[in-house]
Amino acid sequence: MIALIQRVTQAAVSVDGETVAAIGPGVLALVAAVPDDDAGRAIRLAERVLAYRIFADERGRMNRSVADIGGAVLAVPQFTLAADTRRGNRPGFSSACAPDRARELFDECVAALATRHGAAERGVFGADMQVWLVNDGPVTFWLNS
Repeated sequence: MIALIQRVTQAAVSVDGETVAAIGPGVLALVAAVPDDDAGRAIRLAERVLAYRIFADERGRMNRSVADIGGAVLAVPQFTLAADTRRGNRPGFSSACAPDRARELFDECVAALATRHGAAERGVFGADMQVWLVNDGPVTFWLNS
């Protein structure tokens, strides 16, 4: 599984003009699945998102996780992270997981976030979403499980 995580002061997702999820300080995680992913990798990705140390400690060093600071996580499904962009001017999506399986894995990842941390919100799988965020830093990392 793949996650592009961003440290945010706030983030929200809307569908058809209605806000479906919003968080204050924490992490926005754009999440994609690839064909060889399984439930174990979905859970491992959730654990990494929660444990990744991207927040400042008392000395200003990135040494605290979203769990350490009591921040929230907003997980947004985004299959385009699995795109093949090595050639041409149009991305290919044969490297992305099939939609039904990707939905299962995204749900597994979000369930793991909620079970382990509680403060987890989610976007809507398969919807045309608008994502709004204030990237703090900016701090952005690419994670694989």
